[in-house]
Amino acid sequence: MKADTNTKEIPNIEVVTQKRTKVANLKKNLKRECTALAFISPWLLGFLVFTIGPMIASLYLSFTDYDMLTTPKWIGLENYINMFTEDPRFWTALKVTFTFVFISVPLKLAFALFVAMLFVKPRRGIGVYRAIYYVPSIVGGSVAVAVMWKQLFGLEGAVNGILGYFGIEGPNWIADPNFALWTLILLVVWQFGSPMLIFLAGLKQIPAELYEAAAVDGATKFSQFIRITLPMLTPVIFFNLVMQVIGGFMTFTQSFLITAGGPLDKTLFYAVYLYEKGFTSFQMGYASAMAWIMLIIVAIFTGLIFKSSSAWVYYESEGGK
Repeated sequence: MKADTNTKEIPNIEVVTQKRTKVANLKKNLKRECTALAFISPWLLGFLVFTIGPMIASLYLSFTDYDMLTTPKWIGLENYINMFTEDPRFWTALKVTFTFVFISVPLKLAFALFVAMLFVKPRRGIGVYRAIYYVPSIVGGSVAVAVMWKQLFGLEGAVNGILGYFGIEGPNWIADPNFALWTLILLVVWQFGSPMLIFLAGLKQIPAELYEAAAVDGATKFSQFIRITLPMLTPVIFFNLVMQVIGGFMTFTQSFLITAGGPLDKTLFYAVYLYEKGFTSFQMGYASAMAWIMLIIVAIFTGLIFKSSSAWVYYESEGGK
């Protein structure tokens, strides 16, 4: 009987040990999760307070008549209806923004890729040149650069001064409806440093053996670029395309400071018109509705790019598509 008693006590000890181990593991995991939560809590708090909170408030205000001085008055879909049926400047702002994005983004990416290919091979002082070409992306969105650009393309600016040296009388570029938007496109293309560095990183990941094998087979440089460089760079192109399209739709500083909407609204970017409605006309409810329309537009274009990626983006790990 005594032996049987000892035999029954052994499993009980194992069960207790297992329970204690589970409890200890749970406490350890809980402590780890609490530590992780404590580290991310500043970001999480900021995200909830400064991102999610304003977005919810903006969605509510888009259905109200709100001038920032009185209590918002619920008007339902009136802001959205007026936007699409009674506001011609809304359609003008959309047209200008779409034109700007569809022209500036391809030009910027093409120029960034061109410069990246020039800098991919190691040369003496190449790091200095890369830094110099990246500087415009750092300062390009600043107020100082916008003011400088305005002076350069003014009627008596440096651009017309150079043209005058060759006997050419240049226009007031930023005040001419035919050229105002192009001056802003040129400014954005000039800020190619960020996508250039991303392209440069992608180019360095392409195996040199592919080019060597193509050269042995008699492929020209152009053929190597079309059949090797571009396919291998498609994931990088995809990333740059998404980021630049989103940034293009949100462009504000250049138009606001250089042309202030431009002659005949030729540079009236969507963000500038939204600002005018919200902080000049004090139609914050209307401006909130405009912000949500822009969010939907950006989401649609981003979704289309992601949807189309299966047809043209090559991933080496998946064997390509």
